[in-house]
Amino acid sequence: MPTAVVCLPTYNERENLEAMLRALGDKDVNVLVIDDNSPDGTGELADLLAEELDYVNVLHRPRKEGLGPAYLAGFRRALADGAELVLEMDCDFSHDPNDVPRLVAATADADVVLGSRYVTGGGVRDWGLVRRFISAGGSWYARVLLGAPVHDLTGGFKCYRRAVLESVDLDAVHSKGYAFQIETTYRALRAGFRVVEIPITFADREAGGSKMSRSIVAEAIWKVPALRLAALAGRF
Repeated sequence: MPTAVVCLPTYNERENLEAMLRALGDKDVNVLVIDDNSPDGTGELADLLAEELDYVNVLHRPRKEGLGPAYLAGFRRALADGAELVLEMDCDFSHDPNDVPRLVAATADADVVLGSRYVTGGGVRDWGLVRRFISAGGSWYARVLLGAPVHDLTGGFKCYRRAVLESVDLDAVHSKGYAFQIETTYRALRAGFRVVEIPITFADREAGGSKMSRSIVAEAIWKVPALRLAALAGRF
């Protein structure tokens, strides 16, 4: 079985971290916790758990810079450690750990696997109408402007084959928030890699606070046309 590493970015996720790490313990994956100097002690707890759980490693970063930079740091560490598959997922249980083996298995016929809310069988749970509209509208907006055959471009539950992350110019990826998910998938498509979606149910977090902000939404709005123009200009 290929070596798979789950990159798990954290900022103030102390309430969720231990339960998530233990839930991933029987999924035949290693876990890399990427902590951005959480003031609630998430990083210290991660270190304690890594001493106990041999499948867990921790990458400490000096400050909070956003989801994108945290994932890029995790990707580089996972590749350096020999990972053949690299996964993204949230630490707050909005992504079900039981779906991890499904994403890994789907890489047998794909280069990037997306856990998708917006294909048949997928969905969301415990969301209000406004959040549903923003999420579905954002994915539709990105899909139309980029001409990308992907229904859930903003989703953050993903599995990459090593070759994808080695081929995509990670140094050129500058998105900080959820635009990072759009950009990495689009770059993979532009590079000719096969991207597939498998259905998942996304549940709202029960503990801790959401990281969504107006600046994250604004970045995604302007970043999508910027990516399209860059692609048309042949910059990737």
